[in-house]
Amino acid sequence: MDKITINGNLTSLNEYINIERTNRYQAANIKKKNTEYVYWTAKESNIQKIKERVGIIIIWNSKNRNKDKDNISFAKKFILDGLVEAGILDDDKYDNIIFFQDYFNIIHTTPYIEVYLIKESYIKEHQDKIIKMIKKYLLTK
Repeated sequence: MDKITINGNLTSLNEYINIERTNRYQAANIKKKNTEYVYWTAKESNIQKIKERVGIIIIWNSKNRNKDKDNISFAKKFILDGLVEAGILDDDKYDNIIFFQDYFNIIHTTPYIEVYLIKESYIKEHQDKIIKMIKKYLLTK
């Protein structure tokens, strides 16, 4: 299981829509900047290319409740595109992603995003461990 920590927030859906309505070129620039930020963060993590299907758990650690969860998790698009551009994922097509699981925390400090990439072989071998990890997370909230 590999982990990438992205410091700060990425652009939310509502922010992106507002920018896109104003200037579609500026929206394309926002997508590029978010994707590049994830790309460089992923490169710095030194994770090797994953050559099998993956499950992805994303923990969105926000400073407050000002944004809806679906607006926050829209940034998953930037994360996946950044991981593909960084060469960690071969692509983000339907057949290569087993599942997504999103969790949300309010931390009252600097926001960050935790991305766990779980290889299919690891999932098959450690199903019980993964289920315990998720249950533990859910029970502590």
